[in-house]
Amino acid sequence: MTVFVCSCEDTMPLDRRAIGRGCGGEGNLRDAEQLCLAQLDRFQAALAEGRPITVACTAQAPLFRQEAEAAGFAEALDFVNIRETAGWSDEAKAAGPKMAALIAAAAVEMPAVPLVPLASEGVTLVLGRDAVALEAARTLADVLDITVLLTGAEAVEPLRAAEFPVARGVARAATGWLGAFEVTVDGYAMPRPSSRAAYAWGPHRDGAASRCDVILDLTGGVPLFPTHELRQGYLRADPADGTAVARAVAAARELVGAFDKPRFVNFDASLCAHSRNRRTGCTRCLDLCPTGAITPGKDSVVISAEICAGCGACAAVCPTGAANYALPPAQAMLQRLRTLLLTFREAGGEAPLVLVHDEAGEAMIEALARHGDGLPARVLPLRVNEVSQLDLGFLLSAFAWGAAQLRLLMKAKRAHGTEGVFRNLDYATHVLAGLGIADHGAARAAAIETDDPFTLGEALRAVPRRGLPFPPSTHLALGAPREMLRQAARALAEGAQKREGVIAMPALAPFGEARVEVAGCTLCVACTSVCPTGAFSANPERPQLSFLEDACVQCGLCAATCPEKVISLVPRLNLAPEAAQPRVVKEEDPFCCERCAKPFGVRSQIERVTQKLQAQGHWMFADPARLRVLRLCEDCRVFEATDGGLDPYAGPPRPIAKTSEDYLREAERAKRQAEEG
Repeated sequence: MTVFVCSCEDTMPLDRRAIGRGCGGEGNLRDAEQLCLAQLDRFQAALAEGRPITVACTAQAPLFRQEAEAAGFAEALDFVNIRETAGWSDEAKAAGPKMAALIAAAAVEMPAVPLVPLASEGVTLVLGRDAVALEAARTLADVLDITVLLTGAEAVEPLRAAEFPVARGVARAATGWLGAFEVTVDGYAMPRPSSRAAYAWGPHRDGAASRCDVILDLTGGVPLFPTHELRQGYLRADPADGTAVARAVAAARELVGAFDKPRFVNFDASLCAHSRNRRTGCTRCLDLCPTGAITPGKDSVVISAEICAGCGACAAVCPTGAANYALPPAQAMLQRLRTLLLTFREAGGEAPLVLVHDEAGEAMIEALARHGDGLPARVLPLRVNEVSQLDLGFLLSAFAWGAAQLRLLMKAKRAHGTEGVFRNLDYATHVLAGLGIADHGAARAAAIETDDPFTLGEALRAVPRRGLPFPPSTHLALGAPREMLRQAARALAEGAQKREGVIAMPALAPFGEARVEVAGCTLCVACTSVCPTGAFSANPERPQLSFLEDACVQCGLCAATCPEKVISLVPRLNLAPEAAQPRVVKEEDPFCCERCAKPFGVRSQIERVTQKLQAQGHWMFADPARLRVLRLCEDCRVFEATDGGLDPYAGPPRPIAKTSEDYLREAERAKRQAEEG
């Protein structure tokens, strides 16, 4: 790979030796002072060499792409910003290791973004209360198939000509997405042809259904969807705000044709711990999804990729990894994080502070570089699609790979779906404190909530410069999200020399113990049939219940299913090696068939049931032969019933059934007796 770094007309210093470590050696590094203008020939010459090229400048990316296309360049051409993130800073002279880290991290390839197709034919339902809705509909009628639904709350002058259908009704509920909306309407009525100064309405009915591709809501009432601004195809504006109405109308004109939206979340229903056998377990994603894209299913939740707006709250809190973020996948993002931190250390950087941000944060970082002091040299910015997508595995991995502190840059007004990432920050704080590596001056992991770049700069400079007391791990993050979380936790435990520790965690933490009251357990093993991760397992050879703590996600299905109610959840992080091995919770001797000696069932249960039936004197088991059947295996019971002549339908004498005629005769007899006596 050839890497071009430019001092941008000597406005930032370049530490060639340090930067070279992020490029595989100084031999791959080429520098310039004005690469985009006077020294563009250096870039053009590199195109002819046929090697992948990374340009450490994003401001002139269109120019470099144009030159590469003109030259028929077929290799990879990538860009990374080291100017606003490192070079334009009052600590630029010490930013060489950061530049190396940014260049190396940018070279980590991200998978292609999966897409969800949406299609709209332009069938549009305009909801309104007054003439504003009719005017908006008239503006759109040339490009969209329009229907107007007025609330009827205000008098509206009828159209001169029926350019499009106009009806009355109130939208009670709506479901769907762009290209597939369904609206339920109450009070639906068509206008009378004789409507004169204002619409007069005919007979009405409730529960009418309207299907459309686009909804333009100009009622000024309550939105039809939660977090309506994130629902594609649903446009809403206050009818009293002419500018807002004009924007909504302009946006509606563009919603015709085929569209692709990213598939933000990949979902594996087989891993979901939501429910089993009509018992509800984990509801973490359901509780946090701001758009209603997640709904309960039979054994798992159902995630609508068409509705999902990509906040990633579900992936941030999913304990099993059934829901994982796909833009990019967790493993690819962790690989970039690992490269960023380890390269920074290798290039001579110390006490790195990772600053995770999204698109809005990128604009703040650039503003701070242009109009302020820029980012400190030890602050490593990492761009993600949504900060709210970060799971606990990401946070712990950052510290395992050597981050001294971690800050999440978020808007001053908390966005929808951020509750999960704040919960994960709390979990990370508990883990670090339990390992004895918490920073008492300030939290090791926290959020910076601001829209002001100068406030951001002050907050970053206020973070204590205190590194971790052990060298960083170099482990690779491999496997499912749950496995990568465990790898990070164990790497931290090994570094802190607390490999045997057990750390108490808050409620809803994604790991812990399902504790069984052994005395009350009957070894029915109902818990094993509902456990989605195999944390509880039974021994097919003998009455035995085992528990694997590493696999427990604290979903609660076992506790909800246990008929004896002897299972309770204890959230904790067990770092001991024994947590990765199944341990026997309870076992008993099997009962052996009294006819063939085959082991079956649990001895204590068989003895208890037979003694209880004897003590109660139940009519069905008054015959000792019948009671003996309970002490036989399933095969021998058949032989015993056949050879012993047991009638399964036999019982005490049944009362003689009476007919209506019997009751009438008895009544007549009683009447005569009364008259005679």
